[in-house]
Amino acid sequence: MNIPNLLTILRVLLIPVFILLFYMPFPWSYWAASTIFALACATDWLDGYLARRLGQSTAFGAFLDPVADKLIVAVALVLLVEEHANLWLTLPAVIIIGREIVVSALREWMAELGARAHVAVSSIGKWKTAAQMLALVILLANPPLMTFWVLVGYILLIVSAALTLWSMLHYLMAAWPHLSTDSEKK
Repeated sequence: MNIPNLLTILRVLLIPVFILLFYMPFPWSYWAASTIFALACATDWLDGYLARRLGQSTAFGAFLDPVADKLIVAVALVLLVEEHANLWLTLPAVIIIGREIVVSALREWMAELGARAHVAVSSIGKWKTAAQMLALVILLANPPLMTFWVLVGYILLIVSAALTLWSMLHYLMAAWPHLSTDSEKK
């Protein structure tokens, strides 16, 4: 067990705290939930940085880090879809969660073929993640009323969903030669 792995585990343990704070009947609960989510985003960056900087990358960390990321993002999206209950949030949420399922399955399948590097994280995915995290921090911090900041959050989430589709297309195109190959010819 090392510091990067402990930070990743912390991110998973923050999920129930995040949910509890989101549902608390206090005026500050949105800000508190958003702060916990932002802290989890920071640990995502920090654990990767420390793993590389300290040479502490592990198979366990490589497995758990993307799982922790997807879990907290999916939870945030589900909470916001329930709270906002509109197309402007629901459609991007479905796109983002759907893409994560498709790309995760694609990466797993490509790994079985020994071609995982063809679907490695791209710069598009990093921009998507940045827009998505910022959108979620903003939306979690605000009640579901149409304010300037909620509008900014919706716009960032829609941009994130567009980048999500673009990155998924990028991954599918990179994997296409493997997807379209007849397995019996190998």
